[in-house]
Parts: sequence; structure tokens; C-alpha cells
Amino acid sequence: MIREAAPAKVNLFLHITGRRPDGYHLLDSLVVFAGIEDTVTVAAAPGFALSMDGPEAPALSAEADNLVLRAARGLADAAGGGLAAALHLKKNLPVASGIGGGSADAAATLRALTTLWGVGPEIARRVAPALGADVPACLVTRPLRMSGIGEVTQPAPALPDFGLVLANPRVPIATPAIFRAVKGHFSGPAALPEGWANAASMAADLARLTNDLEAPAIETCPAIAQVLAALASLPGALLARMSGSGATCFAIMPDAASAERAASLLPPSWWRWGGGLAAPPAAPL
Repeated sequence: MIREAAPAKVNLFLHITGRRPDGYHLLDSLVVFAGIEDTVTVAAAPGFALSMDGPEAPALSAEADNLVLRAARGLADAAGGGLAAALHLKKNLPVASGIGGGSADAAATLRALTTLWGVGPEIARRVAPALGADVPACLVTRPLRMSGIGEVTQPAPALPDFGLVLANPRVPIATPAIFRAVKGHFSGPAALPEGWANAASMAADLARLTNDLEAPAIETCPAIAQVLAALASLPGALLARMSGSGATCFAIMPDAASAERAASLLPPSWWRWGGGLAAPPAAPL
């Protein structure tokens, strides 16, 4: 039995830099992974089967074929077929929330199954883009710069210690609808330094950038504006912004301890979490 963490993906900024002729948008984003996660467990079995539990699992109960199964079958096919596994997903991250929960689950499945089946990591990297724009980044599961349509990843600038508060108003957001609502000019790629000495200087630089999906997401879900206002008012908050296509938003805090304390001040009806970044995997794909 092999267990892999699927941590929440957070876009510290997200610029839409263009659109390809096939309609896919080009991105530029600084991505980190928070210390709150789903967990995928795999074991040898004669056929594919998926079980789920965790506080957010009921939201997936109506899906006949979610990304965990799609990732497992895609990897098996790419490896030549004849492979199977029993899979279990512990779901702690809200569904359709802009923090890559499904993509992180798919990536964790690929990482676990490459070990279980002895499949070369290059096969998982080849399968990942077809599963979603965030899956290649979630395979890496460490701070990175993401571009292209999500398939191009590069190391992030050197990051200081900092904390994150995540909050979601319990409203699912359909990512394709938000991208379709993007209007007007495209942003240029961000100019980032080689690193930041502290959380305050990082937040000040990031404040000059944007999440270009924030405005159309607020039009779709006005509650996002309330979440952003609540995060910005937290004691010690350095920056509040939406992640991905929403509706989860984040606040950058000076450290993990202050983030954990601040999260408890948010409405208990929201999904909320505070802490530090996820520990990077020993051997990312």
C-alpha cells in the first residue's frame, strides 16, 4: 500500500497572457502548496476500484468517474495496459474551489501508481497535461512558476517563511465559465526577483500583480468579495487575493502560527484553514 499527499495549490498571482487559436488561455503564475491536503492511497488489485471518505467526500459522490480514476486509467493505458489498483481518496479540500483539489488528487494518484507499478516517471509526466492544466504543477508539488497552459513549470524565486489563511464561502465555481468570462486586454508576464528576504517584501511585490480571474469570478459569485474583505482585515494580513478561478481566497501572513490563529476568526460556515506551506516531496516527478 502506497500513500501520497495531495496538497492544496495556491496561485499567489495569476496573469492571463494570451489565448491560443484552440481557445486555451496562456498563463503566468507563481504557485505554492499549502499544508492542507487530500490523501490518495493505492494498493495492488485485480481491477480498478475507488473508495472515498473525508469531510468533503460527499460533494464527489455523484461523480461516476472522477480525476483519480481517470489518472489511474490514463497511466495504465500509457504504460501498456494490463495494470490495475484499488484506490482510496480522503477528501479534505473543497470541490471546484480554485485550489486544485481534483488536480492534486490526480497528480498524487500518478505519483503513487508509478511507484506501485514500477512505471517510469516520464510516462506520468506525459499523461498529466491531458488530465487538466494544474496537474503538471501538482506533480511537482513544490513552489514553482507555471506558464503555457499550465504544462510549463520552472523553479520559483527563493521564498521566505510565511503563512497562509485559506477561506472558501462554500460556493463551487466552474472553471471553464470563469475563463470564458475573461474580457479585455491580456496581462504581460510578471517580472519577479530572484527571491525575497521576508514575507512583507514578497507580499508588497505580489500586490502589484493580479489574479486576472478575480473580477469575472466575483461577478459570478459576489460572496468572493466578502471573503477577500474578511481576509484583508485579519490581524497581520499582508495580502488578500483569490486563488485560481475561485472561490477560495487566501491571505499571506507573517508566519504559520499567526495564520492558524487568524483562520479561527473567520465565519465557521466557511471552509477555512491556516498554517504554513506543505513539505516538498523527497522525489517529485
